Amino acid sequence: MSAAAAATAATERSPAVPAPGTTAATGPDDDLLGRVGDWGPTVTPAGVFRLVPVHVERDLPCVGRWMNDPEVAAFWGLAGPVSVTERHLRRQLVGDGHSAPCLGVLAGTPMSYWEIYRADLDPLARHYPARPHDTGVHLLLGQVADRGRGLGGLLLRAVADLVLGQRPACARVVAEPDLRNTPSVAAFLSAGFRFSAEVDLPAKRAALMVRDRHLRDVL
Repeated sequence: MSAAAAATAATERSPAVPAPGTTAATGPDDDLLGRVGDWGPTVTPAGVFRLVPVHVERDLPCVGRWMNDPEVAAFWGLAGPVSVTERHLRRQLVGDGHSAPCLGVLAGTPMSYWEIYRADLDPLARHYPARPHDTGVHLLLGQVADRGRGLGGLLLRAVADLVLGQRPACARVVAEPDLRNTPSVAAFLSAGFRFSAEVDLPAKRAALMVRDRHLRDVL
């Protein structure tokens, strides 16, 4: 989890959940990730989970509130007017398709924000020995009640399995949480990722976490 954090949202309306199979345009070359919106649901111990590509007009109010939670803001750096989050989302959606921003929908309720991205095509690749088709994951949890009970690790495992199942060319799922974000690092470890290295990135010192395909069935 880039930020294992939450917005206090007991009174906020969750964004409408599109019907299964409904996707958003995530860039002209969405096949760089194999159309994340078409990956379908996966069953987890916490309920059925799926990744739904972000529609800015529908999802911005919710994601913007999550980004303004102090714990989220400490690691994502997107606090402020909703326009700050909007610029972040639109940069991904109008890009080359190497990153797909998504809502995580668990048991019918949008409850997390994800970014699935081609790490080998990302600036991150300048900072570690990237391999073709390495796929990266960012995550934040959107509700206070979802924190501190192992849900982040559970969903990270499910999403890593989705990536490896849907992208046969991908041998590794990677992540680079801030080293200071110890709950995030712990969640990745519980999801079967291994700590590979400390990496100096422009905005943080990160823990490079790696989930290897060849260990998928033994972790």
